[in-house]
Amino acid sequence: MVRLWYGRNFTRTEMRATVFSVDVKASGTAASGRTRQLLFAASLAMSLLAYMSAPACAIPGGAGQAGQATDLSLEQPGGLEQPGAATPFDRHGMWIWYVERSEGGDIGRIVSRAKAAGIGTLYVKSGDAGDYWGQFNSGLVEALHRGGLDVCAWQFVYGEQPTAEARIGAAAVRRGADCLAIDAEAHYEGRYAAADRYVRALRARIGERYPLSLATFPYVDYHPSFPYSVFFGPGGATVNQPQMYWRAIGTSVRAVYEHTYLFNRLWGHPIYPLGQTYGGPRRGEILGFRRYAKSHGGLAPSWWDWQETSLAAWQALGATTRPLDGYRPVVSHPTLRRGSRGDLVIWAQAHLRGAGQTGLPVTGYFGPRTAAAVRAFQLASGLPVHGRIDTTTWSALLAVEPVRPRWAAQRVTVRRRTGAAPRLLPARRPASASLPAKAYEIDPGPAP
Repeated sequence: MVRLWYGRNFTRTEMRATVFSVDVKASGTAASGRTRQLLFAASLAMSLLAYMSAPACAIPGGAGQAGQATDLSLEQPGGLEQPGAATPFDRHGMWIWYVERSEGGDIGRIVSRAKAAGIGTLYVKSGDAGDYWGQFNSGLVEALHRGGLDVCAWQFVYGEQPTAEARIGAAAVRRGADCLAIDAEAHYEGRYAAADRYVRALRARIGERYPLSLATFPYVDYHPSFPYSVFFGPGGATVNQPQMYWRAIGTSVRAVYEHTYLFNRLWGHPIYPLGQTYGGPRRGEILGFRRYAKSHGGLAPSWWDWQETSLAAWQALGATTRPLDGYRPVVSHPTLRRGSRGDLVIWAQAHLRGAGQTGLPVTGYFGPRTAAAVRAFQLASGLPVHGRIDTTTWSALLAVEPVRPRWAAQRVTVRRRTGAAPRLLPARRPASASLPAKAYEIDPGPAP
């Protein structure tokens, strides 16, 4: 059973994705629509063979292999960024949920449609929780590469099996993904230990320099217990792709940019806006989203998602645009003060500790001790001393390397008189992890 997005809600469907379990117990049952899947697999294989100029070869992990175990250690790492080269994030992108629902899985048509719309990078779903999606395979990646496209994988994560989720992400990298995008949403709220475990396990498998992004809720202030500071902290994602679905949120293109960027600039990573082509956006809205992107640093946007993009939307993606005349984006930062709470406070506290305030606990609550640490930092930095973290203080604080709190459980060696002894330090979480979301700008829908 998988979820489909219609309007602002998820609904259940009997359609099944092709998935493979990796070192964990499968969360779903055996596929029932096997005949339909085999027909699609044959169609996809024919499309790949027709499009590829090289001799035909087997496609490991193909979409027609439902119910068969896949050895995720067979293929070699690929997609690593070359020194001095632009990343896949720097090309206009389109997200693919189901390959079979994108031009019927025909690779030639996918390449032609993408090029006509100026799309250079495809984000193809490769996993969900502890299940690998066989549609993301080396044959697909190779064929799209031959068509001049970059191919990134994206996985939806929940936090219930963080190590298994890390294995799923690494499996897509081994199949040649040019980058990996993490789609973490409401399920990860409050799960600091799981996020920490996932990020550490993933980086251990794909390397510290592999291009990694987070695509999640755009309104940081709405989600005080979401572990943005873990996903974007040291060792985490280095690219930010906030889901700026203005129509789903119920706001304007300008408003979604200004609200999103006000808070997301604090993570210190380049922001590549993720817009929507589902839900029937007007041509002017799509063009406006592209123009605002140019006015907010010019980084390439990407779009959700291929299977729900109308012909008019494709034409709007391929149209020529220019930056907005006379528009200047807001460049200030939100102010934190006593009484503030949530993940942004955790981010500030981690930076304060990195600046030498090592006795400050990372709690997510801005109380007297945090205010005193801020005043000490301001005094040492030659800033006005008032105990609040305003734009000027943020600018100085963000120049400091933050500490990396350890939220996940870990084994350590304790030295005693009788010798060294192993000890398990339990998982922990900040006090603010229990805070509820203030609102959901994008309806998360029912749990799958």
